[in-house]
Amino acid sequence: MRTRAGASCVFAVAFVVTGFFGVVRADQDPRGQAVVARVGSTTISVADLEQRLRATPDFQLAALGKNAGGQKAAPSNTNESPDELRRKFLEEVLIKDALFAEGAKQRKFDQSPAARERIDQVLRAARINLLKSELAVSPDEIAAYYVANMGRFDAPERIAIYRILCPTRDEALRVLADARANGGLRRWNDLAREHSIDKATALRGGSLGALAQDGSSSEPSVKADPALFAAASRVKDGEIVAEPVPEGNAFAVIWRRGSMAAVHHSIEEEAGAIRQVIVRKKLEDGLKDLLKKLRAERKVEAQPQLIDVLEVDASGDVVQKKRPGLAPRAPALPPAPSATPRGLR
Repeated sequence: MRTRAGASCVFAVAFVVTGFFGVVRADQDPRGQAVVARVGSTTISVADLEQRLRATPDFQLAALGKNAGGQKAAPSNTNESPDELRRKFLEEVLIKDALFAEGAKQRKFDQSPAARERIDQVLRAARINLLKSELAVSPDEIAAYYVANMGRFDAPERIAIYRILCPTRDEALRVLADARANGGLRRWNDLAREHSIDKATALRGGSLGALAQDGSSSEPSVKADPALFAAASRVKDGEIVAEPVPEGNAFAVIWRRGSMAAVHHSIEEEAGAIRQVIVRKKLEDGLKDLLKKLRAERKVEAQPQLIDVLEVDASGDVVQKKRPGLAPRAPALPPAPSATPRGLR
């Protein structure tokens, strides 16, 4: 019995959604409003039939026969005409669904909490999909986004640089010799902690991030001397620059850890991705405006304090934690002693 009820609810929900989209996207041709079937209080129009045919996947139409949708492929062993197959689709799909829906209404399945939640869920999705279909992105909007976010699409060559900043050239030469003789990240990190006077980077091995030619870094708080990039550009990835590089009044020992080639993506290459970003932002704004409008139009009553009486137990079920309005019961106390012929008991 439970399975039949669930199936009927599903068919009821499906038919509610079909009717909803019929209202939203109904064919304006008067021919489309002609009724081809009535099932209880449900009417099925030509537009309903055509819309369901278009929305039905090929493999499902193929099970009904050749050209069920007018252009859909199907097994070649059928001799049924397109009109006969449309009648078959009407009889075996739409009328069948409508009968299940009418039966569900008769049993009042649509009033059950599970069915109401399912219907609300589908209608919410339909409303959001309608809002999506109304969103449009112009070429000017794409171009404006591209220009405003040029850094995402057009990036210069960058070099990942680790640098140990020493106060004198002699100390820088000793650090350089030690780093080259005892290569490896661990030793380099030790040398950076011991010798670098740049305390902001000493504890992370002297990492300056990925530097561009102008000294700008992928690390927001770092700005380096362009001479460091120039020196690192003369060696290969993984190599240490052979000589200390003057940096202000100090000297830098430079290790080129890696590099990133220059990147340039044209607006034509990025138009699709930009359109998706703009649509997502418009959808977020549209949903906020819609919710604000709906709240103004419809009265919303909420009692959030009642949430406090619910909790989720160890099995994941939502249970009542306490009864609202009742004070917790005090634990029972032992009875007071009473006098007996044998004393207090």
